[in-house]
Amino acid sequence: MEEKNESTQTVPTPGELVHRTGSQSVQEAGGTGAVLTAGGAGSDDDGADSIDEQPDGGEGLSRVSTGPPYSIFSRTTKIWIMVIVSCISFVSPMTATIYFPALNPIAADLGVSLSLINLTITTYMVCQGIAPTLFGDLADVSGRRPAFIIAMTIYVLANIGLALQTNYAALLVLRMVQSSGSSGTIALAFAVVADISVSAERGKYMGFVSAGLNAGPAISPVLGGILTEYLGWRAIFWFCAILSGVATIPYTLFIPETCRKVVGNGSVPPRGWNKTLLDHWRLRKQPKQTETAAPKQRLGFPNPLKALRILVEKDLSQILFLSALIYLVFILMSATLSTQFKPIYGLNDLQIGLCYLPYGCGCCFASVGQGYLLDWNYRRVARKIGFVIDYKRGDDLSKFPIERARAQVVMPILSVGLVATTGYGWALQREVHIAVPLVMSFVIGLTVTGSYSILQTLCVDLNPHAPATAVAALNLIRCLCGAVSVAFIEKMIEHIGRGWTFTFWALLCAAFTPILFILPRWGPGWREERRLRLLKEQEKREEAERAAVGPEAAPES
Repeated sequence: MEEKNESTQTVPTPGELVHRTGSQSVQEAGGTGAVLTAGGAGSDDDGADSIDEQPDGGEGLSRVSTGPPYSIFSRTTKIWIMVIVSCISFVSPMTATIYFPALNPIAADLGVSLSLINLTITTYMVCQGIAPTLFGDLADVSGRRPAFIIAMTIYVLANIGLALQTNYAALLVLRMVQSSGSSGTIALAFAVVADISVSAERGKYMGFVSAGLNAGPAISPVLGGILTEYLGWRAIFWFCAILSGVATIPYTLFIPETCRKVVGNGSVPPRGWNKTLLDHWRLRKQPKQTETAAPKQRLGFPNPLKALRILVEKDLSQILFLSALIYLVFILMSATLSTQFKPIYGLNDLQIGLCYLPYGCGCCFASVGQGYLLDWNYRRVARKIGFVIDYKRGDDLSKFPIERARAQVVMPILSVGLVATTGYGWALQREVHIAVPLVMSFVIGLTVTGSYSILQTLCVDLNPHAPATAVAALNLIRCLCGAVSVAFIEKMIEHIGRGWTFTFWALLCAAFTPILFILPRWGPGWREERRLRLLKEQEKREEAERAAVGPEAAPES
């Protein structure tokens, strides 16, 4: 519903770049919206107004004028998009862990040592860190749909090859290709969240995607054990190929392009690869409207160095570093669970796979719960400072302490998680009843993984102009650190024991938690410096483009 008498309408030309100060640099076109000055009030996706309570308990009724909405997609469409994207994002972590129960059978069938098979895990993690830097830049420049389709095509073909290969060299190479395809979807999924959701509701949608990512470690070891036990290890790769192919079909058919550089807030018609198959079929029956269509996107070679540039930013480098430490805490627990539980409790492969369920369930609960917790704290901080939340157009984050709204949630739950990590290590050291470490693993999944997801959300908040590249940088650091740490964690356990090993990693992470106090204090200033720098760089590019076009246009005049 449009409030024509109470809101102003701004209709930029298609492809026009609209800068929201300190918030985002996006393309928007068409639509109106309205917000209420009630310290957290706003409009829903259909334009209906909502009223939030002010800090003093009263209700604000004054209305401020707004322009185009942040996204023209309805709430139902957003949920549909997130469901499909979450299903696709499930593929990468599932592929990484469904392979574990089959290590011994694969080594026996191919006639190689278990250490060589373990090498395929290391190379998988390396590619898992590098590939998103390519797909992230491709998605930010050419659109989400081309990047998704290319990534999933590579993944499906790699799985078919893995199911048919008969030698170790093919296994090693195809596992790297498989990793490159599957891990590319991680950065893309979080980028889609940034495309369609404003900061005030982003936590909820990020939670949906994180749930898809974390469901993989919970389910896939059990699936891998069952498939290997009854159908053979090749069935794992056939299963991955079929599942990913089925998930890609509805995305190709129905999920619209969301990249804001391509379609703005969704009102600019996509072209070429960015159109769904239904768009192609529907537009064939309609007259072409080239004057309102977005420029056709070229599929240039992506630049992975863009992700590395994020590492030199003052605030983002600290977020990436702390996120990598938090990731190491729970990935090392997950990587050593099978090797530690088997000799202590005498479990078989299928039982070990079932032991991953408490940790995986904790991760899934954390993903959904932390999303609602983030949105609640965002509204709480907004009410406290008298900030007006604009659910329609998105908030001007230059006037909102987004670092404080996110970091406040991390500290308490991370503290609980680090205590649980220490308890987990000493429970294994004392070889107590199996229920104790399983409960600890659930708490670790619930708190440590939840803390990581929150910092991932903050990383997207601070990079609205290139969210896929930002997540790719985070993924690069955490995967490379994980690959190195997994290589020596078993030796570390042998030398200092299970208890002191996990205590060390918990204390190391705790030593750098002051970053959570530094970011709210100095983060907004660093963010403003980055915004002004990027603005100047864009102005220089525009001047260079005008200078290049000028001499060509002069003879015609």
